[in-house]
Amino acid sequence: MKKFTTPLTLLGGISPEQFLSEYWHKKPLLIRQAIPGFQPILSPQALFDLAARDDVESRQISFFNQHWEMKRGPIEAPPLKQKKDWTLLVQGVNLHNADADALLRQFRFISDTRLDDLMISYAADGGGVGPHFDSYDVFLLQAYGQRQWKISAQKDLSLVEGMPLKILSNFTAEEEFVLEPGDMLYLPPHYAHDGIAIGECMTYSVGFRAPSYQELGESFLNFMSDTLEIQGRYADPDLKPTAKPAEISSDFLQKVSDEIAKIRFKEDDIAIFLGEYLTEPKQTVFFESPAKPLTPKKFAQSAEKKGVRLSLKSTMLYKGKHVFINGESFAVGKEDKLLLNKFANQRYLDAEDIANASADVMEAFCMWYEDGWLELGK
Repeated sequence: MKKFTTPLTLLGGISPEQFLSEYWHKKPLLIRQAIPGFQPILSPQALFDLAARDDVESRQISFFNQHWEMKRGPIEAPPLKQKKDWTLLVQGVNLHNADADALLRQFRFISDTRLDDLMISYAADGGGVGPHFDSYDVFLLQAYGQRQWKISAQKDLSLVEGMPLKILSNFTAEEEFVLEPGDMLYLPPHYAHDGIAIGECMTYSVGFRAPSYQELGESFLNFMSDTLEIQGRYADPDLKPTAKPAEISSDFLQKVSDEIAKIRFKEDDIAIFLGEYLTEPKQTVFFESPAKPLTPKKFAQSAEKKGVRLSLKSTMLYKGKHVFINGESFAVGKEDKLLLNKFANQRYLDAEDIANASADVMEAFCMWYEDGWLELGK
């Protein structure tokens, strides 16, 4: 069991428990040298190469002649580095790079149900995305060069109309910081901020999921529509003649209302919905199956020697007897549950763990391997 009272350099020498109690959702935290001596995970060119792919979500943002422009990826040819006032944003870098994934996992003192992705921002001198706010928590880690941040707790979050971006119309900075490589700034939701590159720079953003209840509600009702069963059919044996044939009668309305009101959602329904919803891969995520997959027998032999690990693109959660992976759910027994929960928490299992896996688990692992959801250890 991890001790969340242990101070972390990543959080400026305070513990995860203290950070969540005093800062999370409440106030900003500037952390000098959160990762001392930090070196960029990707070069600018490697980031540009990612942005050119159609399985990577990217945006290019420019500010020329007092006008904001946004171009969605793939971005085949970013502006020249010598040109000022432009930014390249690449989402989900952790899905494509193991070092980026390892960096993101340093923040797993917060649940995977909330942890979203690692976005990398490359900016030429003067580049940024304008004064704005996010609807979720964010850690902004400076990776290369310098960026000036201006932040404000202002309540006025009105936006400039007619812009392709959500630009605050009345931004007034209350604090300013210049971040160097290894420095990090945490901002809670709806905290106004504006980051401007000082020369060429790269910033890594660790973002968190905060779906609206409207989005969750719509998705849940759609999820339940596949399994919803309401018995019976409308009938009116006591029907009376009507002089208003176009009117929906009160009796008709009441009978239908009574039947619909009988619908009840169990906690288990919501748990399964959330597990599948939260692990559903994004539209840009594509899994790659092995070019020459091993037979089930050879896969099992190899797994017993090397162990297995989840693909960078896989998301795995659990609740009670249910295990969720990449939008699918499984009900498992007690013994299998212990092993699969460990797999979800660690994202890998070693050879000793595999030796204790049941035949059902090994069969599932082999299918996940064939689908590209997990890989053999090294």
